[in-house]
Amino acid sequence: MANAPLVDALDAKILRALNDDPRATVRALADTTRLSRNTVQARLAKLEGSGVLRPFDRRIDPTALGYPLTAFILTRVTQRKLEQIADALRQIREVVEVHGLGGVNDLLIQVVAREADDLYRIAGQILGVDGVEQTTTALVMQKLVEFRLTPLITEIAEGRHG
Repeated sequence: MANAPLVDALDAKILRALNDDPRATVRALADTTRLSRNTVQARLAKLEGSGVLRPFDRRIDPTALGYPLTAFILTRVTQRKLEQIADALRQIREVVEVHGLGGVNDLLIQVVAREADDLYRIAGQILGVDGVEQTTTALVMQKLVEFRLTPLITEIAEGRHG
């Protein structure tokens, strides 16, 4: 089954506890989940090794770093240059995430900027990448739903994943 989760109910209980307290020690997670420390440690190692647990830098607010503006840049590219384009985008420090898309646009690029002129410069830098054909910039005005996985983790932890 292609859509089967990589985590089971036990993993999900650990992930839910870790999500509630990202700085929790293995001992604290064991206490919260009522599992042995060895079980929690082994499960965390497995989750880290398989890429389920990602780096924590997603939790840093770019505003604290002096980048209060967030924008998404929809981009059309020359497909055969996709690898070169990705390499070039990695070199632009304000590019925080890039997704390959299906449909009319090829990439969704999330960027942060210090102010409007800075965003204009960044968008121009992206447009200047060899193979980028067209961009459309959308400025984030307000975040309405924060990144979250708790409802999905809870569903698995409680055995309701179907």
